[in-house]
Parts: sequence; structure tokens; C-alpha cells
Amino acid sequence: MSGGKTERLEGTQGIPRAAEILREGGTVAFPTETVYGLGANALDAEAVAKIFAAKERPGWDPVIVHVSDPVMVERVAAIPAARKTQVEALITAFWPGPLTLLLPRTSAVPDAVTAGRRLVGVRMPRHELALGLIRAAGVPIAAPSANRFGRTSPTTAAHVLEDLDGRIDAVLDGGSTEVGVESTVIGPAEECEGWMMYRPGGVSREELEQVLGAGMVKVYRPAGNAGTPESLPSPGVGIRHYAPRARLRLVSELSLPLEGSLIPAIEEVSREDGTVGVMLPEGWESSSAPLVYHWGAWSDGAGLARRLFAGLRELDEAGASVIVCPVPEIGGIGEAIRDRLGKAAREK
Repeated sequence: MSGGKTERLEGTQGIPRAAEILREGGTVAFPTETVYGLGANALDAEAVAKIFAAKERPGWDPVIVHVSDPVMVERVAAIPAARKTQVEALITAFWPGPLTLLLPRTSAVPDAVTAGRRLVGVRMPRHELALGLIRAAGVPIAAPSANRFGRTSPTTAAHVLEDLDGRIDAVLDGGSTEVGVESTVIGPAEECEGWMMYRPGGVSREELEQVLGAGMVKVYRPAGNAGTPESLPSPGVGIRHYAPRARLRLVSELSLPLEGSLIPAIEEVSREDGTVGVMLPEGWESSSAPLVYHWGAWSDGAGLARRLFAGLRELDEAGASVIVCPVPEIGGIGEAIRDRLGKAAREK
């Protein structure tokens, strides 16, 4: 851990200093198009250990390695010959962008990055500050989301500092992130030529199958919480994650008029849980809830994803003891929103 106040760096002018910190084995939070990541040199085991210490992240949860170009991939991963055509097609279609590929790791990757597993998650972010930082540092950067483990992911530098000020060396401020939910993570399915989607995210299953072919992407279903795992097969598949401090009450049974679907849940939790906050879509009635976050248009899945974590954090800071949130339909980015809300709502 840094042991002192976290240095706040601004935009492109902050890149040289941030790159210097990374080369010296330090930790830097930086923006990607999805959320802010907490980065360290992916090839330096001691530096990677600082990520886990700052986040209080368990060693069984692997992290993603960020690269600035396909050539840098060769330093951390090998592309199996049998998957070469598919991998190249995915890279062409979605990099730079919010897609993480699980590939066989090289010997240069420390065990901590992959939780001891043979596959490493790799992606090239679609954010000029992130790409500029990786290029300036000259090393691939290991980076999970820049928050305390299990907490709501950060989409601004201020969110990072709420959780990690004094625990990391620096944060590179690039404003609000664009996508708002983490990258999609896919890996080769062992039993067939298809792929397993371990975490839905900024690239939808439908978009993946436009490249790979219909039926080529299966969705990973965890077996359930059977205690502390030895290691997870992919980043982002923990049973409880992305959680606000407030209890989250999801409303998935929606009927017309849509806003009326929230009223029974709001009334129920108001009697039991004190101060109620609502993630309220645009145009829906605010009802009697004392705290409201105006989430955006219900038909705009990308907008809902972008503002999801910011809304949960805002209601937390406003003092909500329980947050009522409608759940979008599955499909497209809605699948990622449902995934995050489902994990955030699980009991501790």
C-alpha cells in the first residue's frame, strides 16, 4: 500500500508520472472505457501483490491484463493454433474495446494474476488515456476495478478515492467512463469449438455470435457458493460483487404501467428498512421514496449501464439503507446490467 495520500494526476499531462510509478513497481488507478482500473506492472509479482493488498482482494480472484496493441499480447499469452482464426476475428472486431479474452499464459505472468490457473485474461482498452499510459509504461498492466473488493465499481476518479485514497500511489483522472460496466470475458469452451462467456459486459452475446457464428457462445453458470474457492475460472464471476453498502431490492416482475411495478416494493421496504432510495428510470413516477436517482431512459440500455454504478454510489452517499431497482430485460447490454445487479443484491 502507498502509505501516504494518493497522488491525483490530470489527463494526458499526468501520463509520464503515472508511467514512472508503474515502472517503479507502484499502483495507479486509471480510466478505461468501462470503469476505472487499479493497475500495476503485470510482469512484476510484487507490484501485482500491491493491487490485492490495496483492494483487500482474495488471491483466488484473477485479474485482467491490459495491453496497448496485439503485439504486446505475446508477452503474456499464446494463441492456440486451433483457435487462431477465431481469436484474430475477435480482436479485429472488438479491440480496442470492452472484450477480455482468456488465453494460455506465458511463463512471464505471475501466478497471482491468474490465481494460479493456466489461462490469463487479456484486453486492449478503448480509451486514449489507458492506451497512452500502457505505451508510456512499456509493460502490460494488470488491473481489476479500482475499488475495495466486492464494492461498487468506480466510474470517476472521485469514486476511486472514496475507496482507495491513501492505499494506492496515484489516480489518473480522465473524467467519467463511457460504458459504465466491466468488459465481457470469454474463453474457449473445453468440450467444443465454441466459447464460454464468463461475464457479460460491454460486448453482448449477440455481437459475439455475429463474429463467431450462431450458437457459438455459451453462458457460464456458477455452481453456487460452496465456501471459499481455490481459484475462480475468470475475473468477475464471484457470487457477490459490485455491491453498495445499502441493501439492494430488485424488481424484475414489471407490468404496465411500468412505474407501478415499483410501488409494492417501495412500500414493503419502507416499513422494514428505513430510508429508501430508488433507481428511477426517466418518466416513471417518483412515488413516495425520499431518495431518487434519475437513472435515464428505460429504452436506453447503454445509458442505464453507464449510470448504474454512479447511481448506486450516489444513493449510498445520500444515506439510503435500502435501494429499490427495476431490472432490465435480458439481451444486449441488459444482460450485463442484470448480472451486476444480481451479484450486488446477494446477501453477504
